Amino acid sequence: MSSTLVSARVPDNLAKRLDDLAKTMHRSKSFLAAQAIEEFVDLQEYHVQAIKEGIAAVERGDVVSHEQAVAVLKSWGKRG
Repeated sequence: MSSTLVSARVPDNLAKRLDDLAKTMHRSKSFLAAQAIEEFVDLQEYHVQAIKEGIAAVERGDVVSHEQAVAVLKSWGKRG
């Protein structure tokens, strides 16, 4: 897999923590930083997609009233 150099400034204490963790895990700082960035980007993409789907649902009129939502939430945990 090809890669691209990305440079970022981080606070000294974070750089030290990353260095310590890399040594403990026997991994490079680059590996851990790339893993962290990938997890962050994955999560942000998921959030953005969920927001877009919510906006599309509203635009289609695929919504329930506040009262309907409260009624469903109040029913949770009740039996029968």
